[in-house]
Amino acid sequence: MLSLNRVSKSYKVGTFGGKELVAVRDVSFDVDEGEVVSLIGESGSGKTTIGKMILKLVEISRGSITCDGTDVAGIHGGAVKAYYRHVQGVFQDPFSSYNPIFKADRVFSMIRSEYFADMARSEWSDKIEAALRAVTLEPDQVLNKYPHQLSGGQLQRLLVARALLLDLKFLVADEIISMLDASTRIDVLNLLADLKSRGMGILFITHDLSLGNYISEKTVILRRGAIVEMGATEKVFGNPTHPYTKVLITSVPQLHKKWADVEAEIRARGGDDSGTCLFHQAYPPTAGPAAADAPTLVKVEDDHYVGCFDLGQGICRVA
Repeated sequence: MLSLNRVSKSYKVGTFGGKELVAVRDVSFDVDEGEVVSLIGESGSGKTTIGKMILKLVEISRGSITCDGTDVAGIHGGAVKAYYRHVQGVFQDPFSSYNPIFKADRVFSMIRSEYFADMARSEWSDKIEAALRAVTLEPDQVLNKYPHQLSGGQLQRLLVARALLLDLKFLVADEIISMLDASTRIDVLNLLADLKSRGMGILFITHDLSLGNYISEKTVILRRGAIVEMGATEKVFGNPTHPYTKVLITSVPQLHKKWADVEAEIRARGGDDSGTCLFHQAYPPTAGPAAADAPTLVKVEDDHYVGCFDLGQGICRVA
């Protein structure tokens, strides 16, 4: 299990670093093997920062991330290499992951030099071919090609195939289809679903609710670096409780509606800050526990949780 426990990330900003910018605040959720968890939020909500902390590309400021019980922040030296054997990431722009002066399949040789240096060439070739066919790529169509000779979808699937060469348990998929055309997106989504069926845990980072609803069992809604709603995907989408979640779902483009109709629906619901804050009903600021131990979500129903409703002032803390 990949587990995040009250993870926060802050940066020093301003003159001489005199101010603090909180990018991620008290985020907690789990990703089990064989499960897809969608992390959904607008640009700047902290989604990619969370993915980078899981991949040890950004340090954690507070909280902890564990993988099968091992503290990720405490991994150093050779243990990092072992960690990457089980946890890998694929990012938004496939073209940025390749050096244009080298052939695209050079990403495989880099894996071989680090993890399979003693493997016979014939065995390595068979391993690559099996990984490519697992992501529905024909070896003779993609090997020995330069990045510009392949499509974005092919390049993304090459990166997934690279990850499959390892003993992968968890994949961080950060907006991996946002730059692909519509005809290719469904192929990559179905590939992720196939990887899930093989037991891989996937954190699917996206700003597109429809994609998250299509593929995931669990959904985490992020706003301003904090979780505002989380739970089983059918409950979050079928019974959205937080005003922000309601606005997101209402704003999903629909072929039978014009934007003016959508705006009218939002106004009829009272904007994005209507309703009584269930979180502060359960944990009133004057009666709550100490801030360091304060809960961040309140249970709405089984496998469905909601956070603070105070969208205008940002994320409230229980005093």
